[in-house]
Amino acid sequence: MQPVPQKAQYSTIINGNKAPENSMQYMVSLQSKFGFHLCGGFLIREDVVVTAAHLPLNNIIKTIPLPKPWIYLKDNQICSVAGWGKTLNSHDVDDLQVVNVSIINPKVCQQQWNNELPPNVICAGGYNTNKGFCQGDSGGPLVCDGKAVGVVSFNRNANCNYPDAPNVYTDISKYLPWINKFLMENKCPL
Repeated sequence: MQPVPQKAQYSTIINGNKAPENSMQYMVSLQSKFGFHLCGGFLIREDVVVTAAHLPLNNIIKTIPLPKPWIYLKDNQICSVAGWGKTLNSHDVDDLQVVNVSIINPKVCQQQWNNELPPNVICAGGYNTNKGFCQGDSGGPLVCDGKAVGVVSFNRNANCNYPDAPNVYTDISKYLPWINKFLMENKCPL
């Protein structure tokens, strides 16, 4: 497989900046056979990409570590999210974008989502801020302290004009037994 450049067609993150050259080399742009960016993902091993369940796969240069089975994220802890998804104004950008987002207290997040969230999520960005992810960023990692702790999942009504609700990420630590079993067996779990 060939490395994926830090450029993708039809892209970006809300109110972020271009990622520094050669940073975030674990990021993957999953693209259609016509070369259009569909969504993001990230390498956890040279031959394993983690992404949202509805996507296909590709390869890149470096991996990112996963969290321990227990993670302690602090309220307002600064983490980052990156991707090639839409911008606030749907501006098409080809360069990987990255933005810092703050962890949101789980109780506050549940309240903002009318207590409709499952227990396997992390909330960061999008609430009381103008920074976060958008459509096309799905599958990318929420990175805290150099570890991929979450997978970009959803925002409210596919609305990237924040700050009405927190962004929601799948909590990777809740799926470590399943991921580790797959890695040990070295075969596709589906």
